[in-house]
Amino acid sequence: MRSGGVPQRRDERPPAPGSTPRQRTPAQLHPGAWWSWSLALGTAATRTTNPLLLALLLTTSAYVVLTCRPQTPWSRSYSAFLHLALAVLLIRLLFVVALGSPVPGTHVIVTLPEVPLPDWAQGIRLGGRVTAEGVLFALYDGLRLAALLICVGAANALAGPSRLLKSLPGALYEAGVAAVVALTFAPHLIADVQRLRSARRLRGRPDSGLRGLLQVALPVLEGALERSVALAAAMDARGYGRTAEVPAAVRRTTTALTLGGLLGVCAGTYGLLTAVGGVYGLPLLLAGLVAALAGLRLGGRRSPRTRYRPDRWTPRACLVAGSGAAVAALLFAAAATDPEGLRPGVVPLTAPTLPLWPAAAVLVGLLPAFLAPAPRQEQPS
Repeated sequence: MRSGGVPQRRDERPPAPGSTPRQRTPAQLHPGAWWSWSLALGTAATRTTNPLLLALLLTTSAYVVLTCRPQTPWSRSYSAFLHLALAVLLIRLLFVVALGSPVPGTHVIVTLPEVPLPDWAQGIRLGGRVTAEGVLFALYDGLRLAALLICVGAANALAGPSRLLKSLPGALYEAGVAAVVALTFAPHLIADVQRLRSARRLRGRPDSGLRGLLQVALPVLEGALERSVALAAAMDARGYGRTAEVPAAVRRTTTALTLGGLLGVCAGTYGLLTAVGGVYGLPLLLAGLVAALAGLRLGGRRSPRTRYRPDRWTPRACLVAGSGAAVAALLFAAAATDPEGLRPGVVPLTAPTLPLWPAAAVLVGLLPAFLAPAPRQEQPS
């Protein structure tokens, strides 16, 4: 025994000479907060075709991602979503140039050779006049879809989809596993491609062009198959798909509550979207939500699970999710009060203007950049 001192625990060792004391890393935000924030920004993007507002939304999302994303493999998927959004935008413009646009226009950019089509293909044309009004309308519409894709990419970069599995109720566990496996496929695939291309560059072999693509594709496919087999074995070892015995009355009640709740949600949403059902829409929607949540609560008894280090909803996580919801709600209100500012017309051809208070509402989405903890940095070896 050591005399004249207090015994030390193994996890309380003094720091080595010349090294800095180890600091605790801040706790990560709940993944549901990041996904709620990102999807709320995507919902806000669907309410406008103003390119200035959409550009402001994209800038807000990119700034938060660059500030708060952790140093993880899935955080690199944001650039892939940027390329996907750019491809969607270019394809939308290509369709307008090749197939024409239903928007009438007088400012002709170019006149392409028109291909004659049979009588049964009336309403469709190949080639012809390409007007500035049609191209601008397609640009606005494609930019809105691109903004939605980039917001989903921000959610993937800020919080891995696999962390959402911990927060799902037991009734949605199997569906959640399938969704998480599907969503994590792209980040792992991108990480494999980057790793293999770096290895080929270090060996002095080509990593671009058709030859490099073919030689990288086979190892990537092999790695995906090995990962699938390992995932299946791990899921089987953890009892995936096995359910507990519950009384028949509980199963019937769960089914009735879940189906009735989903029907109530659909009917209530339809009532809110139509002018006739505005009276019964909100009560029916709330009743459907309560019934569906009760059904999910009862259905969780069939798949008992335990959570190791569960994510907590902290006040900061609530503020992050609330900032995204505020942006969506304010743009919904702006679309009802000032539709011309959020959906600029192209006939006649005019330049879009930036509405002030919707732009200020979009800037509320920057709040997570100041509330979220600093991302964890990789320690140098």
